[in-house]
Amino acid sequence: MRVTCNVNGEQRVADEVWPGESLLYVLRERLGLPGSKNACEQGECGSCTVYLDGVPVCACLVAAGQAEGRTVVTVEGLAPDEDLLHPVQQAFVDAGAVQCGFCTPGLVVAVHDLLARDPDPHDADIREALAGNLCRCTGYEKIIAAVHLAASRGGTAR
Repeated sequence: MRVTCNVNGEQRVADEVWPGESLLYVLRERLGLPGSKNACEQGECGSCTVYLDGVPVCACLVAAGQAEGRTVVTVEGLAPDEDLLHPVQQAFVDAGAVQCGFCTPGLVVAVHDLLARDPDPHDADIREALAGNLCRCTGYEKIIAAVHLAASRGGTAR
C-alpha cells in the first residue's frame, strides 16, 4: 500500500508498505529519518517517540497505515532549520545529558511536549513526564538538568 502523510512540514510518500509495517520502520527505512530509534519494539522504552497529529506516540506501536493523511513530527523536525538545534536539543548537549544517544530522540520529544504544556516544570512533573522513556546510561540527573536548562531558555518554542 501507499502511505502519504506530512512529515516535518513536508508531504512524504512511502510506497509498497505492507499492512503490518510500523510507522517507525517507514520513518527510518523508507523516508530516511533515522532520529527515532528502534530499541524495544514494544512501546516500553520511548526511544521512538514522535508526534502524530500533535500527540506524542511510540512510533513502533503505530501501524504505518494509521499515519495516512496525518501529520508526523520527528526529532529531526523540531529544529527550526538544518543548521540550528531546537532549545531542548541544545540543552541536552549543553547539560551533558547525551551519552550513548539511543534514548535521546524520544526524551527530546517528550521534553518538548512537557515544556509546551508546562514551561516551568518541577522535578516531580519532569519525572512523571519522562516515565515512559528509559535511559540505561544515566541516573537521569543530567536529563532533568537539561529540562530545566531548556525551560530557562524558552524550550517551548516550536
